[in-house]
Amino acid sequence: MRGVRSNQRVVAGTALGVAAVLASILGVGTARAATAFSIASVVLVACATVLSSSEFRRNHPVAARAAISLLAVDVSIVLTAFFSATVDDNLAIGAAMSIVLLGLSFLTGSSGQISLGNGAFMGVGAFTVAVWANHHPTTPIAVVLILAVVAGALVGLLLGLPATRLRGPYLAGMTLAFSVAFGAVLNLFGTWTGGDSGLQLPTAVNAPAWVLHFFKAGTSSLTTNSVWLVDITIVTAGIALFFMANLFASRTGRAMRLVRDNDVAAELVGISLPRARVIAFIVSASYAALGGGLWTLINNAVTPSTYGFALSVTILSLVVIGGIGTIPGALIGGLIYAFAANVIAWFTAHTGLNPQGNVASQLNGIIFGGLLVLTILFAPTGIAGFVRRRFAAWRAR
Repeated sequence: MRGVRSNQRVVAGTALGVAAVLASILGVGTARAATAFSIASVVLVACATVLSSSEFRRNHPVAARAAISLLAVDVSIVLTAFFSATVDDNLAIGAAMSIVLLGLSFLTGSSGQISLGNGAFMGVGAFTVAVWANHHPTTPIAVVLILAVVAGALVGLLLGLPATRLRGPYLAGMTLAFSVAFGAVLNLFGTWTGGDSGLQLPTAVNAPAWVLHFFKAGTSSLTTNSVWLVDITIVTAGIALFFMANLFASRTGRAMRLVRDNDVAAELVGISLPRARVIAFIVSASYAALGGGLWTLINNAVTPSTYGFALSVTILSLVVIGGIGTIPGALIGGLIYAFAANVIAWFTAHTGLNPQGNVASQLNGIIFGGLLVLTILFAPTGIAGFVRRRFAAWRAR
């Protein structure tokens, strides 16, 4: 019976794939765009087909997570071809913020450590990209982002070593001190970082040669001058999501959760508490630095004031609102952050508030604070946990 169902899935998936390819060829004007949409359609149908098998998901969990990540990236990239430039920019910012939230979700949700310094960790990655680009402007984007991750990991290691002796408010206080001092440290190296004014990238971020060759600007809806950097950000977020999903499910992830729930029991089974806590800090800082590096590429500039204490509080609030320790929660938090500015603009336009007034300038904090209070009161496990519980209750009927 299982073999028959598997064959039916394969036949149905193949038929859908052929139909999607034909629709792409007939519905898109240029050959390059038709090829791109055909590939995206085949990937979407293939991922959906393999994920429809519960046996496949159970026997091949890593491959299933890869299929989920690829499916999410594939759908997101296709959608960017139809959204406006403003929406695409918001999606890129949200994808970069989701990477940061994934790191903090692992630190707080898995190991139980509270950090108020992830905004500064983002700044480490952001300034690494900006400084390197000003001295080596021809370096490939992938290499620059790897350098940002390495810089974040090193800073996370330096901060994580003393953190092994601290708990609760003392640990939060140490990360808070790092966040507050980050701007002063940047000013000490003003000749490199630009001081209070920050840095501008020497030239606009250029698309890789293979992108320019495949999508020639102005010949299709997938023009290189509008969406390629957004797509690279989404792909990077998908890769980060895949690795984090495997880390959550790995032996290291299980050890982190045991440290969070009962550190005495963790020590009794042979888990090194200092090592586990340092690893959590390194992972969180690396993800934050990667998100910060992407922000620099998207904005084409970086300033120290962006990565202050307020950003760290916002990041922690978004993790709580989305759902601590969950991957969907990080994605939800990233989308909330990305489109908060649009909500504020709509609200001020329909209420007659002065966009330059005191109330309008504080709306960002008011919105996040209100969402945080509502989440704590009505959805303590975050939006992701609330939706999961409601869905489980609906299925149990």
